[in-house]
Amino acid sequence: MKPKADSKSPYNPDHSNFQPEHYSDSEINGAGMLAPDKEPDLDEISTDNLLIQGPDYYTNYELSWLDFNFRVLFEAQDDRNPILERVNFIGIVCSNLDEFFQKRVGGLKRQIEAGMDTPSVDGLTPMEQLKAIRRKVKKMINDYRSCFFDQLKPELKKSGIEIRPYKKLTAKQKKAADDYFEKQLYPILTPLVVDQAHPFPFISNKSRSFAVEIKQNDSDDFIFARIKVPNNRPRWLVTEQSEEHAVMVNIDDIIKEHIHRLFSGAEVVSANIFRVTRNADIKRNEEEADDLLELIEEELRERRFAEVVRLEIDAGTPRHIREMLLTKMGISPLDVFDMEGPIGLADCMQLTKIKGFQKLRYKTWVPTLHPAFRHAMDEDAPDIFSIIRSGDFMVHHPYHSFATSVQRFVEDAASDPKVVALKQTLYRTSPDSRIMHSLIKAAEAGKQVAVLVELKARFDEQQNIDWAMKLEKAGIHVSYGLPGLKIHSKVTVVVRDEAEGIRRYVHVGTGNYHPGTANLYEDFGLFTCNEDIASDVTDLFNFLTGFAPNQTYKKLLVAPKYLRSAFNDLIKFEMNEAKAGRPARIIAKMNSLEDPILIQKLYQASRQGVSIDLIVRGVCRLKPGVSGLSENIRIHSVIGRFLEHSRVYYFQHGGKDLFYIGSADMMHRNLDARVETITPIENEQLKAYLQFVLKVLLKDNRQRWVLKKNGSYKKIYPEKGEVEVGTHSVLMNHSTSYKDPIPSSTTGNPGP
Repeated sequence: MKPKADSKSPYNPDHSNFQPEHYSDSEINGAGMLAPDKEPDLDEISTDNLLIQGPDYYTNYELSWLDFNFRVLFEAQDDRNPILERVNFIGIVCSNLDEFFQKRVGGLKRQIEAGMDTPSVDGLTPMEQLKAIRRKVKKMINDYRSCFFDQLKPELKKSGIEIRPYKKLTAKQKKAADDYFEKQLYPILTPLVVDQAHPFPFISNKSRSFAVEIKQNDSDDFIFARIKVPNNRPRWLVTEQSEEHAVMVNIDDIIKEHIHRLFSGAEVVSANIFRVTRNADIKRNEEEADDLLELIEEELRERRFAEVVRLEIDAGTPRHIREMLLTKMGISPLDVFDMEGPIGLADCMQLTKIKGFQKLRYKTWVPTLHPAFRHAMDEDAPDIFSIIRSGDFMVHHPYHSFATSVQRFVEDAASDPKVVALKQTLYRTSPDSRIMHSLIKAAEAGKQVAVLVELKARFDEQQNIDWAMKLEKAGIHVSYGLPGLKIHSKVTVVVRDEAEGIRRYVHVGTGNYHPGTANLYEDFGLFTCNEDIASDVTDLFNFLTGFAPNQTYKKLLVAPKYLRSAFNDLIKFEMNEAKAGRPARIIAKMNSLEDPILIQKLYQASRQGVSIDLIVRGVCRLKPGVSGLSENIRIHSVIGRFLEHSRVYYFQHGGKDLFYIGSADMMHRNLDARVETITPIENEQLKAYLQFVLKVLLKDNRQRWVLKKNGSYKKIYPEKGEVEVGTHSVLMNHSTSYKDPIPSSTTGNPGP
């Protein structure tokens, strides 16, 4: 049901004439916040455009991110999870940490090199942040390595999976390892000596290498050599396996045991593993780039040779070898992290792929067919376009199948003779995406196909470049976005020539068109042929591929021009309701909450008495529960089997219950530096489902954490006699039910 415009509301739901607030450059300081006329006064926080900053109001972004990774680590420490899933979480923690150093630490180091010492909004300078990061990372390293080696390895052994050092293998197992070295490793390994004729070699990002010290038998001179461990071979070799028992060995251990084979006639004095992480924060100048594709390709080349931001090294490495590595790589002791034992445990995710041992994993989950697609056995499956015409519906991944909904939408459109055009945004997808192949098929069939490919999707740039070239070769209109903006929207429109005339069918989602992550990431997607939304999506593509700087929208909230001011006015409305003594409620679910200006607005709303629950999986810079500031704000974080990725926004709005889903978090980059799309959910049944999901998240006592006002997170457990509520298990069970899709318990306000 379409909400009616309210004359007393500053927010018009149709907002065809909606205009954003504008601030002059002089009003905004370097932190992206409104500049104060005087020192901040807590009693005046309800005044618009007031700057507040410092540790009393904001947590540090980097330290909050590390806190998130500690919550992920807890899943590895939690013995309620299956043992192989716990091992997988160790891999996720380490992979997350790799990306953190590449992106965040790399960026801080760039600031320091540029002489910048301006503190962030939480009061910490770049150098202070690096030192605080180091302290926290050292604790994280200790915790995850203790978890893996002291807890998980012994439990794996009890469960039938042994990871043995080479020297403790049986003769038969050693024979298997020796054969593997001779046939699979020795032909690949290349020792690189460093001397006057051979410069220090380039050490590639995230690669493991041996620092080897050798001595000729007839000489007292020592020589340094580097051997790269091949990354195209599995990290662990299974030397023996039966139905209930497996013995594995680390290939690093195999190489070290046979390393003398690479230096015939010389003595190997020492051989120690090290691993480097390189900066991914590369400068670009899009305004001066003639070809964005060429610019991104150049950036990828630069990133490969970017400076080292972390060195992980075997704690037993001789001091002079360590000092030589630091000198050659141009790093300081602050960048070095000592490790006892194997390095690079992101590869733990490979351990979980061992054949068999299903009882040590989560019970297999197969996403269900969405109720809209279900039909009687003796009936033909309805076509997807007639389903959408019968009313809006919303898929919820990974509970509903991506293949039978979003993927089918594009595949059916590609083969439907009535479809004349398809348009889609592409941020991330799989290497062999069926959706991309369907778009190529559609173009080959003579349909007009346009794809907006975001070349700047971090760490997926090369794959997106490859797809862009394949799409162009097939005759598809490919655009690369806008200078200075990332295209983060998740939108597809299908144009169909029907008897009644042209009709547009739209999918607006919170997640990427990626079949792999759709089975692991939690996301929503709306299917509709609502004419206003369809018109907005068409206008959005015209803005992205053409030139329409003053484009307005009837339904969609689009960043960077309109979304910030829409959020601002929606929060203001709740403040006015609370001020008038009426119920006022905000619930928002997102990946991260970082934007200082919106945080100020939420503080203001709390002071007016608005009840606010924020479900923030990752970074949260807002401080909840502070007397006189945020005592009406509660912060929740849900971590578990699936990655909570969707963005959902609820505003009570005088009883109208406004719901939105889309691609944007409450972060500066989403509001001001990306093209984002948020759509209203107006169908009452779909609003009820979102209400149900929010209730489950807020009642979770299995996967939920609560942020305390001192900045620490508290894990929520069931009270004595209380039934355990785990979001992911509840929603998996719910999606398999053929009952009414919305439980009756969802009536009323979405809060707990």
